[in-house]
Formats: sequence, C-alpha cells, structure tokens
Amino acid sequence: MLIYNVTVKVETQAQEEWLDWMREEHIPAVMRTGKFEDFRICRLLHQEEDGVTYAVQYFCPDLASMYAYQQEDAPGLQAEHASRFSGKYVAFRTLMEIL
Repeated sequence: MLIYNVTVKVETQAQEEWLDWMREEHIPAVMRTGKFEDFRICRLLHQEEDGVTYAVQYFCPDLASMYAYQQEDAPGLQAEHASRFSGKYVAFRTLMEIL
C-alpha cells in the first residue's frame, strides 16, 4: 500500500474556502478516479502567521494505480486547484510506502 501525500500551505484568509472546496469537490473528484482506496486530511498543529498547513493523504494499492493517476487524472485536477487558488497556496507532493 502506498500513501500519496499532498502537503498544502494555504493563506490564512483563504483556508476556510479551500478546506470546504477540498472536502466537497476536490477530494471526491480524486476518489472518483478509482485509483485510491481511502483518504484522510490532516491539519498541522504548528501554525504560522501567514498560513495554515494541511496534509491530504490518499491510499493507493499499487504503483500501477499511482502512475495511472499521475498520467490520466492529476494534470487536470491540479490545474483546477491552481486556477481556483492561484497565489494563495504552496504545495508539494510525496509518495510513501507503508511498511
């Protein structure tokens, strides 16, 4: 099992809108791809004055599913996120294996 972890720091003023959008639209769209079995969203407890940091973790059964997501689905979903919250966030992605 793999964890596709997306860490996002959102400007304080935009964080409520971002979190609502993630819960209601983005995460359901990612899950509808069928490439992930589950997800969780976490908020970092240590906060900075200029933003709130979240980690969204998607649980993927294998590398083939992950690569298919990256090729088929991720570009459009990431573009939508970038367009909607342009200039209001920074993000990075990591892929981890559950041991």
